[in-house]
Amino acid sequence: MKALVIAEHDGKNISSTTFSTVTAARSLGEISILVAGVNCGEAANEAAKISGIKNVLYSDDIAYADNLAENIAPLIKFAASGYDAILAPASTNGKNFMPRVAALMDVAQISDICEIISEDIFMRPIYAGTVLAKIKSKDPVKVITVRTTSFEASPKGDSDVPIEKVSFVPPKQDDSVFVKLEKPESNRPDLLTARVIVSGGRGQG
Repeated sequence: MKALVIAEHDGKNISSTTFSTVTAARSLGEISILVAGVNCGEAANEAAKISGIKNVLYSDDIAYADNLAENIAPLIKFAASGYDAILAPASTNGKNFMPRVAALMDVAQISDICEIISEDIFMRPIYAGTVLAKIKSKDPVKVITVRTTSFEASPKGDSDVPIEKVSFVPPKQDDSVFVKLEKPESNRPDLLTARVIVSGGRGQG
């Protein structure tokens, strides 16, 4: 089975959520990583050092600068030809473009998995995490978002793997445009990457 992991990055550094997604993908077989963006060569080089992957697919175009799902999803569909599974972190970006990828491929998305039992059976939380559901997918391609806190981060290896350029011309679309990015300022860690989360509110001090 061949799995394609969609990397999250800032143009230079690969997000820790991607390292955890690679760990999840190991249960499915051979792993490639897709790095898409603009001027993201450094991120592709870092992705090539992640342990346990076969190669890095790299696409650099101004269309991918703002992670618009309308631009990223067609690229992923094109790059994923021949792959049996597509995985991305269940982050804001992953939750944005992966449903569109699933729609383009005419399959059902498997969301927020916390365990891979087999190539077609997955575990995911439902009812605000109070129940774990076992999901079996019969789709030929599995489109998966990963709850990254459920998986350890994959380490970096000693040698680089090949980086292959993806030749794809993004389709012209005028339906969506990037306006601005607003990020709340907080001293608290991101729940997607926090090592420990203490729940209980004021009763716990």
